[in-house]
Amino acid sequence: MTQVAEVQGFTNHNDRYPTRITSEPSMLQRNEPAAWGTPADGPFDAAALAGHEARGFTIVDHVLNTGEVMTCREELDRLSRDPSMRDSGRVITERGSGEVRSVFDVHRRSDVVAALIRDGRILDRARQLLGSDVYIHQSRINSMPGFKGTGFYWHSDFETWHAEDGLPVPRAVSCSITLTENYPFNGSLMVMPGSHKRFVQCVGATPDDNYTSSLVEQEVGVPRREDVTRMAAEFGIDQFTGAAGTALWFDSNVMHGSGNNITPYPRSNLFLVFNSVENTLVAPFAAPRPRPEYIASRDFTPLS
Repeated sequence: MTQVAEVQGFTNHNDRYPTRITSEPSMLQRNEPAAWGTPADGPFDAAALAGHEARGFTIVDHVLNTGEVMTCREELDRLSRDPSMRDSGRVITERGSGEVRSVFDVHRRSDVVAALIRDGRILDRARQLLGSDVYIHQSRINSMPGFKGTGFYWHSDFETWHAEDGLPVPRAVSCSITLTENYPFNGSLMVMPGSHKRFVQCVGATPDDNYTSSLVEQEVGVPRREDVTRMAAEFGIDQFTGAAGTALWFDSNVMHGSGNNITPYPRSNLFLVFNSVENTLVAPFAAPRPRPEYIASRDFTPLS
């Protein structure tokens, strides 16, 4: 059933997933699948696709070898130090310490990442999970330095991409590749298996240029504590850990987050966000204007 929500002072019609609302939020049932393709479409067999549909995520070990991981880490260091990247806003630093938190648009600034998104180990799985040709909606490297790395509060990526970028439905998938060992204790990603089947509405209008602060610490577009508690009770919490080179494929609507890293062991991950060419961006559903191209690409050219 299509809902009408009062958002940002105007009425957003024909929105399947209204959010940033002024009324009491609800949990909406998701209508779309998480696994759109079939076993004949790519590397995942029927059992793997069924598991992805049920949990909303899949872990694949040994996607990158040691040499490839080191090359990606060198690219992270290079891009982090590049003055043009910093001047353009693509490098996000921690509040207070100034340590690098995220580097965006890496697939267009690195030949290494540009090749990786077209690698069959990655691209074939993205096409299979989304059941179509795909393009890169967003690419970034998240870094969590030892002792100083701050976490990411519970959230659904789709909620933000829908509200602020204009992603119509959750037909997007992220591939997070570990560039360092992800231990249970150094801020590794926590996910709620099965949570992708619920869309959690969030309360509060989107401020102008919200991305300038939300990429450091997200305050708008996060669920209420009581909703997180309810989802944790229903779905439980798993943790993504593994050796460098491991990949986590997770649906755009999975509830996830991470804690601070107070250990000496840094954590960094490469995130490649694929969107279906049949789900391209429209006007934002709950923001005054789209976020910059380096955060939400509007180049819908299929990868080949």
